[in-house]
Amino acid sequence: MNIKPHRIAVIGAGESGVGSAVLALKQGYEVLLSDAGTIKPKYKELLQKYNIPYEEQQHNEAWILSASEVIKSPGVPEKAPLVKKIREKAIPVISEIEFAARFTNATLIGITGTNGKTTTTLLTYHILQKAGFHVGLAGNIGKSFALQVAENNYDYYVLELSSFQLDGMFQTRLHIAVLLNITPDHLDRYDYVLQNYIDSKFRILQNQKATDYFIYCSDDELVRNQLAKVHTETQILPFSLNKIMQDGAYVENENLIINYNPNPFIMSIHELALQGKHNQYNSMAASLSARILEVRKEIIRESLEDFVNVEHRLEFVAKVHGIEFINDSKATNVNSTWYALESMNNPVVWIVGGQDKGNDYGMLLHLVKDKVKAIVCLGKDNSKIHDAFKGVIPVIDDASTAEEAVKKAYRLGKKGDTVLLSPACASFDLFENYEDRGHQFKQAVRSL
Repeated sequence: MNIKPHRIAVIGAGESGVGSAVLALKQGYEVLLSDAGTIKPKYKELLQKYNIPYEEQQHNEAWILSASEVIKSPGVPEKAPLVKKIREKAIPVISEIEFAARFTNATLIGITGTNGKTTTTLLTYHILQKAGFHVGLAGNIGKSFALQVAENNYDYYVLELSSFQLDGMFQTRLHIAVLLNITPDHLDRYDYVLQNYIDSKFRILQNQKATDYFIYCSDDELVRNQLAKVHTETQILPFSLNKIMQDGAYVENENLIINYNPNPFIMSIHELALQGKHNQYNSMAASLSARILEVRKEIIRESLEDFVNVEHRLEFVAKVHGIEFINDSKATNVNSTWYALESMNNPVVWIVGGQDKGNDYGMLLHLVKDKVKAIVCLGKDNSKIHDAFKGVIPVIDDASTAEEAVKKAYRLGKKGDTVLLSPACASFDLFENYEDRGHQFKQAVRSL
């Protein structure tokens, strides 16, 4: 009697979903890819290439609820009616990362944190590539992890992991786990309970053994307090801007010091391609990962000097009549914007706003008083921003398009000022995503 291969339903036809469907098919599963919205043409092409059954703008619930496992894209919320039905039937729901990790023996480096994870992931990948490693870049960035495992499996993967991806991981074991920081974010997905979000981030430690490594920021109080409650066998390496680490990384006398292996790696913070305190943290985390993997110090030094950061993250766009324009559209939470404002040296005209995720703007008040001369709100409902900063900033204006926001900010600025798009909010009220918002901003600046 032929045993029918497992049925796998994949919910969400984005990068991770389509990659998962390809890998599932290659592993002999019966697959259906289902999306309540429309599927992009490039993904349809890939699905057709592999003859994978798919549906859009609907869900074949009978088929999906007969699956032995469901791979859910991170963007599909738990509150979705279909997800609730899947949960009621006790069908296991996993993430693409969990699924793909079953089919590779690669060394996995996982990086999470509320902020800085994209930069740290790209920097770690850059160092390993330069050192000649056969390495893939995946997770919340780049090509789908599952697709890479299916088509051209690597020996190492650097994975950017969001809390949503971690929530769908159960057996995955990371050789190196990095936790950069925890600040309240996405609380709408965690019943507005901060501890739920902290627990989610700490899933990065699950399944680690005594031969694995956990790299974390010891300056982050939430991370420190939670680590004290957690039992783990893994080797722990902290990094800090405030204290010397015997095993770990720290900054002292304007030098970045990696204290791992017998002889420390030392480099002036002024030589780093990425400037600002938040980037010193990112550089320490990436360098520690590289040293664990025995990358030579000269390679790490070169990589930290020549790294080019990601688009939409404090990206210089242009200087128009002496006014600098910076695109930080990727700052979708208050903490990211805090880092952006903290690194500004000129008077700022700040473009802020979008879809609010329960933001508390109070933590920005001190920086805004110190650095910001005018605010342009870019969103459908800007009342919360007005309430937070009226009486603090004399000029608060509103705009409903990127072009209008750029023109208003340009008029409010003068030579020597910086116009900073750092929204502190999601983009979905007016834009497709933060990339779309960043591209429209850049287009508007170039049209001035």
